[in-house]
Amino acid sequence: MKEYTIPSEVQSITQELESHGFQAYVVGGCVRDLFLGREPKDWDIATSAKPEEIQKIFPKHFYENRFFTVTVLTGSANPKLSQIEVTTYRTETAYENMRHPEEVFYAKTIEEDLARRDFTVNAIALQIQKSKIKNQNDNVKFKIIDPFGGEEDLKKKILRAVGDPKTRFKEDALRMMRAVRLATVLDFAIESRTQDEIASSSHLLSYISQERIRDELSKTLLSSHADQGVELFCKLGLLEHIIPELQEGIGVAQNKHHTYTVWEHNLKSLEYAAKKGWSLVVRLSALLHDIAKPRTKQGEGENCTFYGHQVVGAKMVHKILDRLRFPKEIISLVTLLVREHMFVYDPEAVTLKGVRRLLSRVGVDHIDDLFLVREADRIGSGVPKAQPYRLRYLKAMVEKVKQDPISPKMLNLNGSELMELLDFAPGPAVGAILAILLEEVIEDPTLNTKEHLKTRAQELGKLSESELREIAEKSKVVAHEAQDRIDQEIKKKYFVQ
Repeated sequence: MKEYTIPSEVQSITQELESHGFQAYVVGGCVRDLFLGREPKDWDIATSAKPEEIQKIFPKHFYENRFFTVTVLTGSANPKLSQIEVTTYRTETAYENMRHPEEVFYAKTIEEDLARRDFTVNAIALQIQKSKIKNQNDNVKFKIIDPFGGEEDLKKKILRAVGDPKTRFKEDALRMMRAVRLATVLDFAIESRTQDEIASSSHLLSYISQERIRDELSKTLLSSHADQGVELFCKLGLLEHIIPELQEGIGVAQNKHHTYTVWEHNLKSLEYAAKKGWSLVVRLSALLHDIAKPRTKQGEGENCTFYGHQVVGAKMVHKILDRLRFPKEIISLVTLLVREHMFVYDPEAVTLKGVRRLLSRVGVDHIDDLFLVREADRIGSGVPKAQPYRLRYLKAMVEKVKQDPISPKMLNLNGSELMELLDFAPGPAVGAILAILLEEVIEDPTLNTKEHLKTRAQELGKLSESELREIAEKSKVVAHEAQDRIDQEIKKKYFVQ
C-alpha cells in the first residue's frame, strides 16, 4: 500500500463522508500530479453520496450546477484548499454539440465514474485508509483504483484516451487540445492510437467555442515547452482551427539575416520567451510578431524583404485575438507590441527625440515588454546575443528620457487649466491644442514650462478648430516622416523589415 502526503482539509472531507456511510475517493488531476511529484493545483473528491446528502454533511457549501458537484468551503487559509469540489459518482449519455452531455445520471461505482473521464492518467482514484489526522505533512496510505492502467501510463510518460479515443473526442472535442496541452506541460508523448484519432477528428474543434479554445491555447503557451505545443497543434491538424494564419509561414524562407523559415523563427522566438518564464502577453507577441511576413514578402533569396510586415501583422493579430475572445487589454497590448517590434536601435540613428517618440507610442509601462519581444525576435533569428550593445544603448537612453514629457498628463498645463485660461468649453479644440503642445515639447522638453505653454496656448486659442486640427495632424505627420526616414534607412541596411 503506497503512501503520499495529502492536505488535512482533503482528508477531513473524505473521512467525514465515510463516517456517514458513503464512499469517497480523491480523483482526477490531483492524483496524477501527486503520483508525478507535482503540487496539485486543486483537489477533487468523488463520492457515492448524493448532492443533497453532501450538503447536509457540510453546511458551509454552495451548489449551483447540474453536474452533481457541491463545493465545500473548508475555511483554509490556503486558496487552493479553501474550496474543494465534491461530486457524486456520475455517468453521461450522448453529448450535444461536442461539448455538453444531453443527460447526466448517478453512477453506482467509482469505476463507472472513472470510465467517463478523458485520459487514463486522469482516471485514477485514491481511497484514503482510515487514520488519525495529525498534520497535512504526514504521509497517508491509499488504496488505488486504476481500471484503465493510468498509473502504468504515468510511469511510461504516455497520454492515452480512456477507452475508445473516437468516443472521447466526440463527447468533447476540446479534449484534443487538452491532450496537446497536457503532453506539453507534463513532457509526455501522446499514445499512437489517441494521436491518430486527434488527427482524424481535428475538424470537430470547429464545434468548440472560441473562449474555450482560447483558454486551452493560453495554458499551452504558458507551459515551459510552449513551442512544442504549438508545433504539435500543427502536426495534428488542430492549428488550422486555432490560428491558421501561423501556418502560412511554413516553408517561407527569409533573407540572409535569418537562419530559419518564418514558421521556425516564430516557434524559436516563443521557445525563448517560454524558457525565460515571460508573461502570456510577451509569449503571444513573440509567437505572432512576424505573422504577416508571408503576406508581405517581396523577392526571393538572401536579399528578399518584408516591408511593412509589422503594420500588416498588427492588424492580423488584432483580428486573431479578437476572434479568440481574448480580453481587450491583451488584444490592445499584443497588437501594440507587434506593431512596434521593429523599432530602430542603431546608435548612429537613435536620438533622444526619437526615443521620446517611441516611449510616447508604446508607453512607459509597456516599453520593457517591447524589449523582451525584441530579445525573443533576435534569438529566434539564430543570433547568439539576446541584448547586443545597440539594444543596451537604447535602453540606457530610454532611462534617460523617462522623466521627459511623453504624454498629455506630463505637460505642465493640463486640460482644466487650458480651458480656464482660454475660457473654452470641453471639446475637440482643447484636445487639438494639447496634442500640438505635446508634439512641441517632445521635440524640445525645455518648452515644458507653465509660462511657455500658457503663452503658446493663447496663440493657438486664436485659431479656428479646423486650423488647430490641421496643425495637430501636420505636426504628427512631420514627426512620423522624420522617424520613418531613419527607420527605412536602417532597415534597408540590415534587411530586417
